[in-house]
Amino acid sequence: MKTFVIRRLFFMVLSVIAATLIVFSLSRLQGDPRYLFLASGYTTQEQWDAWGEEFGLDQPLPIQYFIWLGKAMTGDFGKSLKSGYTSTTMLQIFAPASIQLGLAAWVFVLITGVPLGVLSAVKRGSPWDLVGRTFAVFGQALPPFWLGIMLILLFSVQLDWLPSGTRGSGDEDIITRLSYFVLPAVTLGWLASAGLMRLVRSSMLEVLDSEFVKLARAKGVGNTTLIWKHALKNALIPPLTFAALIMASFIAGTVVTETVFAWPGLGWMTVQSIINNDFPVMTTAVMVFTILYVLVVFLVDILYAFIDPRIRYA
Repeated sequence: MKTFVIRRLFFMVLSVIAATLIVFSLSRLQGDPRYLFLASGYTTQEQWDAWGEEFGLDQPLPIQYFIWLGKAMTGDFGKSLKSGYTSTTMLQIFAPASIQLGLAAWVFVLITGVPLGVLSAVKRGSPWDLVGRTFAVFGQALPPFWLGIMLILLFSVQLDWLPSGTRGSGDEDIITRLSYFVLPAVTLGWLASAGLMRLVRSSMLEVLDSEFVKLARAKGVGNTTLIWKHALKNALIPPLTFAALIMASFIAGTVVTETVFAWPGLGWMTVQSIINNDFPVMTTAVMVFTILYVLVVFLVDILYAFIDPRIRYA
């Protein structure tokens, strides 16, 4: 197990280093950053040279990369060209909204996708199977931007049951506070829930047709124990990968949902930085997303080894 973890850690570090190379290269595709920072026609040669010395822009690209990497390792990704805040401050401002919404949507995915997938597989061909597959079809067919607008129109405008957007003022009671998460979480999570449901269903069908399940039935193992302890555990690996990556993507921010519901998260921040050509914020966002995905994949690899001990020896 120790060798397995060390090997996975090595590949994780290698992936992050490769990501830093890609991020740095993309940030230099437009040429010298001074053309973005300094106003054309209003910059003296002395200012130009001073910026070059301060940020290492007068050095060859490999040296610039190591200077940038050294600062990035200390959390210094530069300042936003538009707001003047540091990139880490921008993350501190926008990340909590994305984390809260992402976790809410992920909980919705788990409490709908997994039970519906198991029920659809166990009750194959029944009305419950039809309900599960219908849920999946609608989830994968409805565009999130249209779904969000329709949910607002129905539950906020027509029925006046739920808030239409924003995170609220923060002074509400817990029930009112949670109500702000319902519509964006459903909008963000339905597509992923449909995918997880189909994946759980197909994995469960494969396991339920296997020989060890037939043997367990012959030995008199109870149906509930057989389904939730034996069959689901052996069917978990493909859904686990999907669920983990979905959680990472949710926390990284989803532009459409955050835009429809005026939710000030990382997705909205990234889009604004692209529109404003704010490359320090862009590189920070890309690095955070990359590290988040790599870390999630690493944790999933470790969970694989606990769920199926054969994997750690492969």
